[in-house]
Amino acid sequence: MEETLLHLLREYGYIVLFFWSILEGELGLIMAGILSHTGDMNPFLAIFIAGLGGFTGDQIYFYIGRYSKKYIHKKFSKQRRKFAIAHLLLQKYGWIVIFLQRYLYGLRTVIPMSIGLTRYNAKKFAFINLISAWVWAAITIILAYIFGEELINVLKYAKAHWYFALPVAGLVLFAFYRLSKKIEENLINRDRRRGKIG
Repeated sequence: MEETLLHLLREYGYIVLFFWSILEGELGLIMAGILSHTGDMNPFLAIFIAGLGGFTGDQIYFYIGRYSKKYIHKKFSKQRRKFAIAHLLLQKYGWIVIFLQRYLYGLRTVIPMSIGLTRYNAKKFAFINLISAWVWAAITIILAYIFGEELINVLKYAKAHWYFALPVAGLVLFAFYRLSKKIEENLINRDRRRGKIG
């Protein structure tokens, strides 16, 4: 997957980065950082484009929440708990949740939709979302740019030793999943005790 993305970025550059940033998360930014390290991309332009892509993706989710409430209630009926958590976080922390939602594993798409379901000001959301997207893109791309050589070596090692790399990647993903579930449980249990949710 990494090789395919690297090839697409080399071939079509910033267009692929923009659309990849709408649909996906950090992988495209890491690859853009590596290509910036090798001189195939301009890091500042990559940050600008990736930030616009991330901004666009969250704006889409926000307006799905605002104008397709029936669709959300039907399509995401099994994720009601995530929507409840997102709503609680917005109530407690306000705009900070919008700024940090890109780093909340398991809630990245739910939070913009959840905010869209509320009466939160659309212009305010868009402004915070744009700044957040550029900060997110800058942090990820700059780190990948700085550690480009090390990341290239890791990719080479993973390709050569896939039988070892795949289980390690699976364990890391599982750990993130369990951590997100633990955080969800803690939030839900705490607010149940306070009587905020049933």
